Amino acid sequence: MQVLLIRHPAVLIAPGVCYGRLDVDLHPAAAADAARLRAVVADSAGAVWTSPARRCRAVAGARATADERLRELDFGVWEGIAWDDVPRAALDAWAADPLGFAPPGGESGAALLARVRSFHAEVRARGADCVVVAHGGPLKLLAALLRGEAPALLAPAPPLGSVSRVAC
Repeated sequence: MQVLLIRHPAVLIAPGVCYGRLDVDLHPAAAADAARLRAVVADSAGAVWTSPARRCRAVAGARATADERLRELDFGVWEGIAWDDVPRAALDAWAADPLGFAPPGGESGAALLARVRSFHAEVRARGADCVVVAHGGPLKLLAALLRGEAPALLAPAPPLGSVSRVAC
């Protein structure tokens, strides 16, 4: 089985702003990247799964099935504010306990990991090639799970507009 993992390209929001669950559009400057990624999806075999976010659906196309488990982490009250404006103590608490910490009104890393584990189990049970269009957080966890590795919440996310193939 081969799984293509695609991260949406750049979005229409100021650099340095937290936008996990905000439903923002792709940046107009990312049109060529979006077209390239849509072609990868169109040329692929198997099911196509996507986060329900507009920035992912714009890449995944009409044949994709939206799945809530592929949404980005919910950053609660941090959504839409500059990362520089998030209190340093809160960021340190998150780094110290990425599984247990949740931003005020948001979601813990454990909750994100549980969603991604559930999706991973379904992909494995199907046992067929597929494409997943999503966000940095879910994709880095899913990639690790597909490779049989321990997922790391603080690992780097795949680059915006990237395509990764995982054979499993």
